[in-house]
Amino acid sequence: MLNIVINIVYLMLSLALLFAFIRLTRGPSLPDRVVALELIASVVVGYVGVHAIDTGVASFLDVAIVVALTAFLAAIGFARFVERGGVNHD
Repeated sequence: MLNIVINIVYLMLSLALLFAFIRLTRGPSLPDRVVALELIASVVVGYVGVHAIDTGVASFLDVAIVVALTAFLAAIGFARFVERGGVNHD
């Protein structure tokens, strides 16, 4: 029963990744693309977490934490970039 649920979760995460990638490539503005990148990072964390449950290897949870923290720092960097108005051509 757990295998069926895990396969369904993998399928749902794959669909979420596909839709986020579409949003990333077709996003009309930079903030939309930043949100899509954050969603992709969250889906990757979900993949790693489900893989940790699937394999029973708890070390993958450390990888998920590192990916989540890196994505958080990238989001802060993007937010500061957008807040300051993008690239200055001075």
